[in-house]
Amino acid sequence: MIKQKVGLVIFWIGIVYFFGWLVIGWTITGPTFRNLTIEEVNQTIWAFPGPMAMLSATGIALGAIIAGIGALLYSGAKGSAVWKVGIGIFMALIISMTVGNFGHFPPLFGIGAILILLSFTGILWLWAKERMALAGSSPVAADFRLVGYICMLIAAWFTCGIASQPYWKMYEGQAPISPIHVMIFLVLGWIFLFLSHYKATQLKKTENK
Repeated sequence: MIKQKVGLVIFWIGIVYFFGWLVIGWTITGPTFRNLTIEEVNQTIWAFPGPMAMLSATGIALGAIIAGIGALLYSGAKGSAVWKVGIGIFMALIISMTVGNFGHFPPLFGIGAILILLSFTGILWLWAKERMALAGSSPVAADFRLVGYICMLIAAWFTCGIASQPYWKMYEGQAPISPIHVMIFLVLGWIFLFLSHYKATQLKKTENK
């Protein structure tokens, strides 16, 4: 019971933390980065690579890690699982930011794309096997999850195209493409994944009555 209460507190700390940085992004850092040059930004508290800039860059990610650890504790996960997940994701965050400072490395994008597509293929195959074993209304949750997976893959594909634009000669001198279509698929993906979990939870409640 104590672990659940602690987990719930940590969960909400993480949620408040990343929503706080989201609000700061809307009201402060967003307008600052849009309207000032890098030289002007470096005259403010958001100077790169200063502490406030690093906190801004990692705010959502750290908040998500904290919230995830809280959710694990609240769900009754063992301490070892909490440490492994928390440290693993945090190290992945540090490594990704460190590698990003080494400059653009095109082969890494190709390798990453292959790994993503292989993982997606495996997910679809296992999802189909899992759905075959479902009965009653439970397939609805699985179907929502499938839509979420597909939307996330499409968002990843469009993100790759936009992120690579500055490094392709054919785009030299052209205005950057708006990432609005990426945001649409990301929003749809997260909504359908949420609906999947919501539907599965409601089904379990019904079964337990």
